[in-house]
Amino acid sequence: MTDGQPKKRTRDGARAQQPEQADVDPAQQPAKLDDCRRCALWRNATQAVPGEGQRHAAIVLVGEQPGDMEDLQGKPFVGPAGALLDKALAEAGLKRHDVYVTNAVKHFKWIARGKRRLHKTPAQREVDACSYWLEQELAKPDVQVVVALGATALKAVLDDSHARLQDAFDKTIERGNQRVVATYHPSFALRAPDPDTRRNVYEKIVAALQTAQKLALERKAR
Repeated sequence: MTDGQPKKRTRDGARAQQPEQADVDPAQQPAKLDDCRRCALWRNATQAVPGEGQRHAAIVLVGEQPGDMEDLQGKPFVGPAGALLDKALAEAGLKRHDVYVTNAVKHFKWIARGKRRLHKTPAQREVDACSYWLEQELAKPDVQVVVALGATALKAVLDDSHARLQDAFDKTIERGNQRVVATYHPSFALRAPDPDTRRNVYEKIVAALQTAQKLALERKAR
């Protein structure tokens, strides 16, 4: 259903932001991500962005949501934050194709600033709506360790809207038979106000990935 008004589009094809309408069904159980209407974010995104990586990966990295470049390309972590993540993975002794990378929310939430689309943090109801997809990704039997990149990802992975990133640093959290390691999102390092903060954030990301690899190897050896 629509309100009868033509859908305005931005220069890159995504629809301009529109008010809530009746084309959202939180109880929907779609078979395909492209058909998802569980929240309103689908309406203003270019496309849904599914997870990507090793099909039988023992380590899953969960970010917050796609960014502008991910929205356009339909792949996760392909922008500047993705480049920094690849660097951190390499320093931790891992490769992108060895892990599975996804986001807590599968559509890009943004606000317009001139011709630019700027990231906007997803609301809890949008995280909850997208848990339908994240749970399926994390339910794969080979998943041993989940790395939550940022506060939104941690809340989604633990299904706890009160989870605090600061409380989870340097800890291993149990999630059923899986282990959860929390760290900063790579974009936080890119936004850091000074080189020292940027380096410290990056080092924590690398350390978390090293911990994840160690945990995965330990569980494989059992």
